[in-house]
Amino acid sequence: MTDVDLLIIGGGSAGMAAAIEAFNHGVKNILIVEKDKQLGGILNQCIHNGFGLTEFKEELTGPEYLSRFENQVETLGIKYLLNTLVLDVSKEKVVTLSNKSGITLLKARAIIFAVGCYERNAGAIQLPGDRPSGIITAGTAQKYLNIHGYLAGKKIVILGSGDIGLIMARRMTLEGAKVLCVSEIMPYSNGLNRNIAQCLNDYNIPLYLSHTVSKVIGKSRVEKVILSKVDENRNIIPNTEMEFDCDTLILSVGLVPYNSLLENMGCLMSSTKGPCVNENMMTNIPGVFACGNCLHVHDVVDFVTDEGRNAGIGASKFLLETFNETNSLKISPKNGISYVIPQYLDKNCNEKVTFKFRVRQPIKNAYVVIKSGDKEILKIFKPVLIPSEMVMIKVDAEKLNDLTEDILITLEGKDE
Repeated sequence: MTDVDLLIIGGGSAGMAAAIEAFNHGVKNILIVEKDKQLGGILNQCIHNGFGLTEFKEELTGPEYLSRFENQVETLGIKYLLNTLVLDVSKEKVVTLSNKSGITLLKARAIIFAVGCYERNAGAIQLPGDRPSGIITAGTAQKYLNIHGYLAGKKIVILGSGDIGLIMARRMTLEGAKVLCVSEIMPYSNGLNRNIAQCLNDYNIPLYLSHTVSKVIGKSRVEKVILSKVDENRNIIPNTEMEFDCDTLILSVGLVPYNSLLENMGCLMSSTKGPCVNENMMTNIPGVFACGNCLHVHDVVDFVTDEGRNAGIGASKFLLETFNETNSLKISPKNGISYVIPQYLDKNCNEKVTFKFRVRQPIKNAYVVIKSGDKEILKIFKPVLIPSEMVMIKVDAEKLNDLTEDILITLEGKDE
């Protein structure tokens, strides 16, 4: 059995950032395990620009962005395994790996999970109608086109206004396909405003809000898609059908953190479908950390990278025994906030903490209030809050010292 101080599962932007940061903080015996044939994860197929605006103050493509971190991994001599699957992880941090060498066991002192997320598919949303070919998720369509050079279809309807769906509407158009429309079941888009402007408005692609697919028609291949309006409870409104002749339906209907291994270990899970963590990105199992899209789905890769760094620092503290944890305070969202990261905070926290959250629906003119019991820690005015953009609020260490009651993050004075 091989021993390693720090095992990082996932070699995307979060995993590589975590490895680099842990190395720079004194942990040298590190191994990254990646299931794909190269480091970088999903960034390898994201050939559009828009990455790195926060991290590098310049606009990069996905491969350009990941190469910055891959080069650092190589320069530092951090070891990694490619084409390697993690089959099982025990509470004792014994890891079962599978690759061309066969099944091997590895014992880690600390583990960082940076395994990303997966797309919801037709079955997950109980898509009504026939089940012909031509129904595909946005990420798969992106991989087919950008990696393998295959266009998923020529006349396309997109269900869901997530960022990947919006980006693929533009990408398919540039490759000569006709994107007939994007349909969104919510009364607002779930993508970033910049992607709506650059990917839909610039190409005159209509966006139908409060609409969903009420029927798919086709034998061997998609022939038609029927869209219908929905009410405030997302129920289909009769006699509102719109018929589109098409050969492809692309689904951009949400991402879910991939966490079966963590669940099997007994990690406490949150409403994000990811694990609950403290300010050091550590789960309820000592020495087990999580970051990136397996913790909660991000809208910007730069923030994934930053979270990976935090996990790398947290793991180095654990391994170098510089933790000084006491009992933790619980952090809870309320009044329009769907979730908050982290979910726990050390009572004697002596460093700045970034609280991250999303709202349930668009909100204007709200105060974000962070309080511990009757003590108000921070109050910030936000003119606009939308579900597609994660909110991050940094709180200085002195405001978090000597708290004795659980923390609540809530909205006050909001206009919906």
